[in-house]
Amino acid sequence: MIAWNELLSALALVLVIEGIMPFISPKGWRDTMLQASRLEDKTLRTIGFASMLIGVVFLYLMR
Repeated sequence: MIAWNELLSALALVLVIEGIMPFISPKGWRDTMLQASRLEDKTLRTIGFASMLIGVVFLYLMR
């Protein structure tokens, strides 16, 4: 069973990683988000699913 400390550490790391691009390049990040907002729901779901799947595989390989 995962410890709360590990879960909160993982969440904190996600927040750090998510904050890198808006910090380094706010204009580039904003432009990317505008482009993403124009994508169809199906495309966004596919990208999200692929991202989750890659993350799960990566976690499996690391453990």
